Amino acid sequence: MYTERKLLSEDGKYYVDIFVQHESPEIKLSHLRPMVVVLPGGGYMMTSDREAEPIALEYLAAGFNAAVVRYHVNRDAVWPNPQVDVSEALKYIRANAGRFLTDPNKIALCGFSAGGHLTASMGVHWDDPEIQKRSGCLNGENRPDALVLGYAVINDRPLFYNPDSMGALLRNYAGTPEYDKMYEYVCCEKYVKKEKTPPAFMFSTWSDHCVPIHNTLDFAAALDKENIPAEVHIYQNGEHGLGLADFRTYCVPANLCPDAVEWIKLSCNWLWNLFGRGV
Repeated sequence: MYTERKLLSEDGKYYVDIFVQHESPEIKLSHLRPMVVVLPGGGYMMTSDREAEPIALEYLAAGFNAAVVRYHVNRDAVWPNPQVDVSEALKYIRANAGRFLTDPNKIALCGFSAGGHLTASMGVHWDDPEIQKRSGCLNGENRPDALVLGYAVINDRPLFYNPDSMGALLRNYAGTPEYDKMYEYVCCEKYVKKEKTPPAFMFSTWSDHCVPIHNTLDFAAALDKENIPAEVHIYQNGEHGLGLADFRTYCVPANLCPDAVEWIKLSCNWLWNLFGRGV
């Protein structure tokens, strides 16, 4: 396996780590794999280790190349800094796709919670003029080819009001007349469009009281309205922040959910069906 880190800030706090399977004449799939770019959750206040490398390495083992973006958080998270980070990461990966043995037309974003919001926002706002200008992505280099959304925040207003959670994204607009306009802009389901939003795989749990399932269902309904393919799984059990839902990302008992542990395999199957296995 080959790894590389690309810095996204001069101080080195924000970066993308890239994991590439070495090419082998014994393995046809080792040439031009799809890539899954993982965006950990953390309420735009931090990026969770539990939703970072463990996820990426699962995709790597399943036949994809993978990457993890440690995007701007906390006071650095104001719109659109995290979106610019992801855009720069996608542009870098595509510009070096040959070296990374990656198909530049088969790059998925996979995000959890706030990272799921970041993923969804890239699915609907990758062509935002400010994002394009700041990232240098003037030709769609930052458009994802697929979305994988794990218990993603899509439009939950109380979370965006909380300065210690999603409110970090709109911190500069708090208490101003522009807040309502910006809040609507970051409600991702309102901007789903057939011509620019890619297919999506989504999973959530009925018992998630942090990010209620209406977030997932609202985005799914928007995709359906635009006739964009999607696969949606709502598990009855499981608290917020499951990660892989088993011992590999275990921190507290709520992280364990045998019902939902299959999501990673299901997402891989969905991605292979979408991208093709190349064999």
